[in-house]
Amino acid sequence: MNDRKLRAHLDTLLSGRGAHDDFDAVIEDFPPRLRGVRPKGLPYSAWQLLEHLRICQWDLLEYSRDPKHVSPEFPEGLWPKSARPPNATAWTKSVRAFRKDLAAMRALVRDSKRDLTAPLPHAPQHTLLREALILADHNSYHLGQLVVLRRMLGAWRDS
Repeated sequence: MNDRKLRAHLDTLLSGRGAHDDFDAVIEDFPPRLRGVRPKGLPYSAWQLLEHLRICQWDLLEYSRDPKHVSPEFPEGLWPKSARPPNATAWTKSVRAFRKDLAAMRALVRDSKRDLTAPLPHAPQHTLLREALILADHNSYHLGQLVVLRRMLGAWRDS
């Protein structure tokens, strides 16, 4: 496979288009009154999943492009403590930050000046390709959890 095709496939995978719903489809019209609710049987709320997605994506992006980046403590620093958003604007800010960081990672992957398989200068055991695949996998996994959570709350399109 040539480099251009590989980058296009990665970009599509990161966008969320393909075998699963993308980020915007999953969070679209999420009822504000349900964002902090933990359905019976689940240990997290939609807010906690959204923030976890945002924090982990930001961490993987910064790890991929900044040799001085320091990751949050694992696992405490990757999950918000509160089930509910701290204020009325937190959800919107988190969504915007997620979209911005996703666009930045997609731009890194599309940048033909970056060798996808070259070792990262600060982590020779890792590559941009690896980080992009982990990010796509992680996002897909937790977006699926958000769909299940919405179904359990009766707030999904087929509920």
